[in-house]
Amino acid sequence: MSRGKPPILSAVLACVALALSACGSSTHGGRTITLYNGQHEQTTAALVAAFEKQTGITVAVRSGDEAELGNQIMQEGSSSPADVFYTENTPVLEALRERGLLAPVAPSTLAAVPSRYDSAQGDWVGVSARVSALVYNTSLLAPSQLPDSILELAEPKWKGKVGFAPSETDFQPLITSIVKLYGVAVAERWLRGLQANGKLYPDNETVVAQVNNGESAIGPINHYYWYRLRAEVGQGAMHSALHYYAAGDPGDLVNVSAAGVLRSSSHKAAAQAFLAFLGSHTGQETIAHSHSYEYPLRPGAAPAPGLRPFAQLRPAPLTPSELGDGSQALALEQKLGLL
Repeated sequence: MSRGKPPILSAVLACVALALSACGSSTHGGRTITLYNGQHEQTTAALVAAFEKQTGITVAVRSGDEAELGNQIMQEGSSSPADVFYTENTPVLEALRERGLLAPVAPSTLAAVPSRYDSAQGDWVGVSARVSALVYNTSLLAPSQLPDSILELAEPKWKGKVGFAPSETDFQPLITSIVKLYGVAVAERWLRGLQANGKLYPDNETVVAQVNNGESAIGPINHYYWYRLRAEVGQGAMHSALHYYAAGDPGDLVNVSAAGVLRSSSHKAAAQAFLAFLGSHTGQETIAHSHSYEYPLRPGAAPAPGLRPFAQLRPAPLTPSELGDGSQALALEQKLGLL
């Protein structure tokens, strides 16, 4: 079945092929691309190091919150120094795509991962995946007490027990999922209930840490935050575990980290080469063996040991593209004073 991606000029494809085959040759001597990085810095650092070694292309990295970087690109417009934007979530890339700020991704790069994880229009490519889950304190809650649905967190019985990070860009896709599956009214009621029940934290790292130490009993996160905490503090200091929602629940989302080339880039061949590297065997293996604990999306690339097998996940039936640009979720949060 056709992937339905837009065509790329043959000249661009030739440049990308040249960039990928030039591994350290003089073709790219002195070439530098600027990467705006909204992904976790440790993951990106490992990828950049491997890419530079393979291609000889230097990557100047500017890391920050992906929403802030996305807004910066919108303000910079055609004058943006960025060549590539690498994000933790896709809504910010969708916002840039809607404004015509992204260039089409080479079809060979899009073909490296299943099409459901790419932009429907071919303007960004999926790199790795996370699944949303609940972290809970094993001293405060038994498995039999855990909810099957994220919607249950708004019920009165969870008052004072929930910790969440409404300003996290990981949180907005959850709201969008509820809107898509149940409507705006249900999503707003859920947010109001969660607001009444919960303690607000600045980010998911804080959520998982505070649930682990017992300040909160339970909290919605992406799975990898728990694995990262365990790697940092050791199994003996873990007083929490992950719980997955029932199959198809709006809280059970596969979120995708993705990347796109800026239409204004003056180094498109090298920028396209970086995107191709992210989905290559080497790039995906780098992700799998980094501190990321994310799922590589390239078929055949195995994730870190101990993760729930990707094939066993039964998430809500929404693609990253269907989650859109997150504007509706942000509007609801702003309406309720959560942002």
